[in-house]
Amino acid sequence: MKKALVLFVILLVVSVAGCIGTSTSSSTSATSSAPTVKTSSASYMTITDALGRTVKVPTNVTRVVAVGPGALRILVYLNATKDVVGIEEFEKKYPFGRPYILAHPELLKLPVIGPGGPGKLPDMEALIKVHPQVIFMVFVSRQTADEVQSKTGIPVVVLSYGTLKNFTDETFFRSLLLAGKILGKEKRAEEVINFIKEQQSYLENLTKGLESPTVYVGGIGYKGAHGITSTYTDYAPFTVLHLNNIASKLPSKNGWVQVDKEFLLKENPDYIFIDEGGLKIILDDYKSNPDFYNSLKAVQEGHVYGVLPYNFYNTNIGIAIADAYYIGKVIYPERFKNIDPVKKANEIFTFLVGKPVYDELAKEFGGFGKVNLASGNVTYGLPTNP
Repeated sequence: MKKALVLFVILLVVSVAGCIGTSTSSSTSATSSAPTVKTSSASYMTITDALGRTVKVPTNVTRVVAVGPGALRILVYLNATKDVVGIEEFEKKYPFGRPYILAHPELLKLPVIGPGGPGKLPDMEALIKVHPQVIFMVFVSRQTADEVQSKTGIPVVVLSYGTLKNFTDETFFRSLLLAGKILGKEKRAEEVINFIKEQQSYLENLTKGLESPTVYVGGIGYKGAHGITSTYTDYAPFTVLHLNNIASKLPSKNGWVQVDKEFLLKENPDYIFIDEGGLKIILDDYKSNPDFYNSLKAVQEGHVYGVLPYNFYNTNIGIAIADAYYIGKVIYPERFKNIDPVKKANEIFTFLVGKPVYDELAKEFGGFGKVNLASGNVTYGLPTNP
């Protein structure tokens, strides 16, 4: 009887052990095709991303990566830096000029998940190695997003900045809300959206109905740095401030354009603003062709001003808003008499990325101020070929 009892106990233990092994094996199989170990339907939610893709993501996400221009910025805006487990090489190679990186240098210590940059795929093995639960991507096709998801077994959620012809773009706002929902940061997403809307509304109301002088912005960065003829037909700060942008007369209404110097001489704007990402190129060009610049009314009257570059690895919205306050102060000093553009810039950066980084940006590019083309200088501008 004792031998029989012992044999029964042994069989029972082996049986239980077999059940445990089966459960573990099933869980391991699930993790090989998805970044979570939970298998119950309550552990997942189904979302629709910016491309209309239906994606199943975990409900408790604490490990993510951001791929493509501007993806990481969205996560910083949502106060989700602690959830980021890897970054692109681009972020480490060019850590300047972007408030979200300046405010969070700890991100630069994270493992590299790929080269970064428009149209460049992440390193699939590197992605899998950092074990993210969700991959956020921007500027990718449906095919690419599906390919990355298929090869890694990790849900890919595509976000978008929209067109951002001003500061409030519903496509961008939907992406903020979507990322916020996935990360449990919905309240923060709503706070960011309301903040941006309030800034735009204030600027629009402050300048509504005013008779605008003619204005122009040169040196706009687009896939690298450019000179005085690089501009936007719909430069967001000008649009929000109701300013008469001479570039809006051009046939192209699609944003970035290169104009002829003859166009500048013909239109001869009252004020010229220089995106300081291209200031170095413009200063060098001035040395080679001072007569052209000195023929412009804005140069003759000392109405040339530097603004911080905001088009670097997608739109740095906080910088764009800060630029608008400075431009408004220049054009309408009485309307903006109670506003200190530097103080306002730091308030904006503190809210969006957590730190007042204006001084660092000013050291890198020159900051807000008049530009004397004959003697001006800048620490450095955008990379000419990032």
